[in-house]
Amino acid sequence: MKAAPNIESLQAIFSEHQLVVAESAARLLPTLSNCMELTRRCLAAGGKIIACGNGGSAADAQHFIAELVGRYDKPRAPLAGIVLGTDAATMTAVSNDFGFEYVFSRQVDTLARSGDVLIALSTSGNSRNVINAAVTARARGCSVIVMTGRSGGELLQHADIAIQVPSDTVARIQEIHELCLHALAQALDTKAAGSSDL
Repeated sequence: MKAAPNIESLQAIFSEHQLVVAESAARLLPTLSNCMELTRRCLAAGGKIIACGNGGSAADAQHFIAELVGRYDKPRAPLAGIVLGTDAATMTAVSNDFGFEYVFSRQVDTLARSGDVLIALSTSGNSRNVINAAVTARARGCSVIVMTGRSGGELLQHADIAIQVPSDTVARIQEIHELCLHALAQALDTKAAGSSDL
């Protein structure tokens, strides 16, 4: 007979999640509202949103851009978005020829235009390739939204807007990043569909 699951340890995970959600709601909503306005203005002016991150943050970036190009909920025209890191040939070529720390910045340098928005995700704020992407984006006249954890890391120095999740636990930080990206996708989706909600 199988042993019963460790309910206490599972409860601890859910309790920690609830605490981080509550603290994030208390701290981050004005900043998230600013992100909504910045990205709306970018798209309305004919710009695009570029997103990047490593590991789970790469998956979050890819998920978010898929919701722009596809849809989040409402039927509407596609929204301009690019995720960096899904092209294996480019990733491996740049890594091999220049170094992994440049896999995003080389792409930003060729794809970004003034007025675009980069969403740079790093739970530590110290991922060199993400930092380099932010530096390059700002040099090209883009705005940079940083999504990170409590400490923020070096990435904060290159942010126009920073969403700092009040946690040091990678999983909880990523969960709030995903929640914020869903809220942002909903806002852009709703605006593009012609609704006054959000």
